Formats: sequence, structure tokens, C-alpha cells
Amino acid sequence: MITSFIKYTSALCLCLFVAMSFVSCAFRGVSRHKNISYQQADAVTGKTAQQLNVFSPHHKKSNDVLIFVYGGNWNTGKKKLYSFFGNRMARKNVVTVIVDYPKSPAANYNDMALAVAQAVKWVQNNIDQYGGDPGKIFISGHSAGGHLAGLVGINNAFFDTVGIKNPLKGIILIDAAGLDMYSYLKEENFEPGNTYLQTFTNDPVIWKAASPIYFLHASMPPLLIYQGGKTYPSIAAGNEKFVAALKKYVPQPAFHLQPRKKHVAMITQFFNTSNPRYKEIISFMKMQR
Repeated sequence: MITSFIKYTSALCLCLFVAMSFVSCAFRGVSRHKNISYQQADAVTGKTAQQLNVFSPHHKKSNDVLIFVYGGNWNTGKKKLYSFFGNRMARKNVVTVIVDYPKSPAANYNDMALAVAQAVKWVQNNIDQYGGDPGKIFISGHSAGGHLAGLVGINNAFFDTVGIKNPLKGIILIDAAGLDMYSYLKEENFEPGNTYLQTFTNDPVIWKAASPIYFLHASMPPLLIYQGGKTYPSIAAGNEKFVAALKKYVPQPAFHLQPRKKHVAMITQFFNTSNPRYKEIISFMKMQR
């Protein structure tokens, strides 16, 4: 999985760089507000400064809001690479927020999840200034970002820590990694110093605390789940276990398998502004109003 993720990161960065080359006047009508601080550095708690970008449609208020958490193996990634997604969603009248978060090895999964929860809090308090409705907030993520989006959205402890109630109306997972890190790390039995152990520690109790699958509950926000049919085996296994466990609370989960898609393609498919996933996601958001 580690070698695969290195290849994934390289391929994804190349694809996103190419995509950025084509982003120009095609996105007129979108307001972009970049490098907004949502978390200040704090030497006492060890928090690092974090920023986000907001993409909003011109001349329209009270829009649905989508917070997107990108992937990158929990140790890499930049919000600027996902401007294409923010631009395209804003053109479809969804205020979209792309967030940075601290990375491993300087931060562990808990630091990352708390930063994402803090970003959600910022959105709830400020998004009306950008045309978004604070009562219509959704969260999405791809790969490691899907793990963080799912964990924060399902386990209310992170929102409790930042001092708010869970405001999310729905969660959209795009080929999410790490939905059952406990089972994955237990099976792999990595040597000390492994990148995943830097993120999730050596403690199996913490592995379970980091796994969204163990926090599913009846009152969690609705989920829309996408999985690539040709994704990494560990991601496929985690999604299959997650969907099976979800059926205890949602007998017919909103799960979509895209048979021909590899892991990277699950996010790069959104380069295409007419991709059917956009319509599905927006329809899902409207259903939760």
C-alpha cells in the first residue's frame, strides 16, 4: 500500500498540475477568496496555522456549502491543487471550501481531524459572508481526506472539542481510505517508524479510535459513498466493511461503485464539468434540506 500511495501521490500531482494549466477565464462568475486563516498557531497546544480557500457563485445567496478535504496519504497535499473542484462546484451554485490541514509526521490523525472540525466551525460562523447558508453545510473528502471527513462527520467528539454541535447535513466519501484503520494496521503489522504508525501511533486502541467504522450511529448525517472498482485492495476492503456495517442503520446505503475507476481517477474525473457525479452530489445535497 505504501508504494502504491507514493505512485498515487506522484500521479495525482501531475494530473492536478496539468488541470491547473487549463483553469482561466472559463471560471468567470466565480468569486475566489484564498488563504483565509481558520486556525491560528498556538505554541501551548502545538496547533499549527492553517488556511482555507472559498469559491462562491456571483450574485446568489443562501447556497449549499461543501467543505472538501483532499487526500495525500495523510502526509502530503495542498489546497491550491484542488481549485478546479472549487471552481466547478461554485459554477453549479455550491459554495465550496477547500481546506489545508496539518500533515504527518509533524501531526497525527487526531491533530488533522481537530483541524478539519475547526475548519467546519469557521465555515459555520463565516460562510454567510460568502453567499453560503450555514444551515446547509456538507463535507466531502477523497482518499485520506475521505477518512478525515468521515471521522469528523460521524464521531461528534471532534466537534465537542472545538465547542460546537455537529452542523453537517451530509457526508460525501470519494474512494475514502482508512475507514477501518484498526483492521488494516493489525493485519499489516508494520515495523516501528512506518509512515502509517507515525500518523496513527503504535497503539491498537488508537487505531480503533481513528476508524470511522466504529462510530456509526443512528443519528449521524446521511452518507453518499463512491468507490472505484479498480482502487487499491485495502481501500476496497475498507469500503466494503464500512458499507456492510452502515446497513445496520441505513438498510439501503447510497453507495456507488464505479467499476472502471482507479483511485486517482476517482478525483480527477471531476476535471470534467459535465461528469454525472456532480449532478448526483448536488441532488444528494438537495435531498437533505
